[in-house]
Amino acid sequence: MSRVSERLRRYGLRPKQSLAQNFLTDERYLADIVGAAELTPDDTVLEIGPGVGVLTDELAARAGRVVAVELDDRLVVQLRADFVDRPHVSVLHGDILELDPAAAAGAPTYKVAANLPYYITSAALRHILEASPPPSLAVLMVQKEVAERICAGPGDMSLLALSVQFYARPQIVRVVPAAAFYPQPKVDSAVLRLDVYAEPVVRDVRPDQYFKVARAGFGQRRKQLGNSLSANLGLTKEFVRAALAESDIDARRRPETLTLQEWRTICLALGRA
Repeated sequence: MSRVSERLRRYGLRPKQSLAQNFLTDERYLADIVGAAELTPDDTVLEIGPGVGVLTDELAARAGRVVAVELDDRLVVQLRADFVDRPHVSVLHGDILELDPAAAAGAPTYKVAANLPYYITSAALRHILEASPPPSLAVLMVQKEVAERICAGPGDMSLLALSVQFYARPQIVRVVPAAAFYPQPKVDSAVLRLDVYAEPVVRDVRPDQYFKVARAGFGQRRKQLGNSLSANLGLTKEFVRAALAESDIDARRRPETLTLQEWRTICLALGRA
C-alpha cells in the first residue's frame, strides 16, 4: 500500500472530483520533483496542493521551511495533525489564486513545488510568475501536453509558452504516466522545472504592453500577423504594416513563428510608427 492509499484510508477520505484531485501514488517520481528543486536547509518552499502530504514529507526533510497551501479543508485538518511535531512546516488553508505567493511564503527568496490541478494550470503559472517577488525556481506537475506547449520554440509557440518564457526558462524533467496517480487521469503528466530569470529577459517593454500586443497577435491564430494585430488592436492595416516593416518582420508571418525578442521589437515599433 502506498503512503497516499494508507493516509486516505486512515483519514477516511476519498479524492474530491470537484477539486480535480489526483494524488501521486508511485513514489519513484517524488525523487524527480525534489531533485529538480535542488533544496538546501536555507530554502523556503511554497508547496501548492500538498494533498495527503507525501511530497511535503520529502520537502520537509530537505528544506529549512515548508509552507503548504491546501484548498481542501478536510486535508488541512489532517495535514496540521501529521506535521504538528515539525515546526518548520506550516499548513495554510486557502486558494493559491487568491493568495499572494510571496506573502504566503513569508521569505524574500523562495521556491515553489506543486502538483497543479489541470484546470488551474495556466492561471496558477501566471499568478506565480507575476508575484512580487517571484520564486527563484518552480517545479510543477502539469499535464504532459501543457508542459510540451510551454517548452515549445518558434514555429510552435503559443500565448501560454510566451507567457511562461517571458519570465522563466522551462524544461521537462520527467514524463509521469497516468497510472502513477490515484484516481488515474486520462492523460500523462510531466515534471516541469521553471528557472525564473533574476532580470527580465525582455527589456524596454512593460509586461502589460507586451502581452496586450501578443494576445492581439494570437487572437486570430490562423490569420497572418498583420491582419491579427490590426483587427485586435483597432489599428489600420497601413499603420501595422509600417511598424512590422520597421521591425523587419514580414506581415504575412504567423504568430506562432515569432521569438520573444521579435514580439518586443513589434511592441517598440508600434509605439513609434
